Amino acid sequence: MAPRRASVSVGGLVFDRADYDREGDVLYLHVGAARPAARSEETPEGHVVRYDEAGQVIGLTIVNARFLFDRDGTLRVTLAPLEVATADLEEALRRAG
Repeated sequence: MAPRRASVSVGGLVFDRADYDREGDVLYLHVGAARPAARSEETPEGHVVRYDEAGQVIGLTIVNARFLFDRDGTLRVTLAPLEVATADLEEALRRAG
């Protein structure tokens, strides 16, 4: 698998690297160089979202990518709602008074 340098946008997230495994029909999208995730989640569609220690998305693995795209003309990925960091909440509460 050779990484592609073109960026891919999925739901407002921009991935700057893409690797495609033709034999397994799996598309790997990365933010920056591929690295181990602090945690990962499976989407309802069976894909995997990878997060770093700060909770930022660092990768997305799309299973059956070509099959699904050819069948549906699109790829659906459901991402969990974004989490707000405690420091952000603290600042919002302080300003609210």
